[in-house]
Amino acid sequence: QVHLVQSGGGLVQPGGSLRLACAASGFTDDYYSIGWFRQAPGKAREGISCISVNDGKTYYRESVKGRFTISRDNVKKTVYLEMNSLKPEDTAVYYCAAGGSRWYAPSPFLDDQYTYWGQGTQVTVSS
Repeated sequence: QVHLVQSGGGLVQPGGSLRLACAASGFTDDYYSIGWFRQAPGKAREGISCISVNDGKTYYRESVKGRFTISRDNVKKTVYLEMNSLKPEDTAVYYCAAGGSRWYAPSPFLDDQYTYWGQGTQVTVSS
């Protein structure tokens, strides 16, 4: 059974940095993708970044491009989201999600294409 366990997050001042981690277990191969999503109060959940665990290909939503970096450690089976130059509008609950197989890759930012979800973690950017 696949499980995703998130860590990281918290409160940071504008301009600060945080790193989120998503540890995956239960996968039998590396043919899946991990996406990061976030949901701010009163807003729809949005996909912000995705990485293909097999080949490392990455995707970023324009609003986080250049500030956020997604990476993977295939030995630890963990995906990271390094968030720099954080803004108040980045405040949200952040989720990691896994989807895909050897035969297909999920569309990076569509949450209905991901099967497994982490528990979510709060990120608050405020002075």
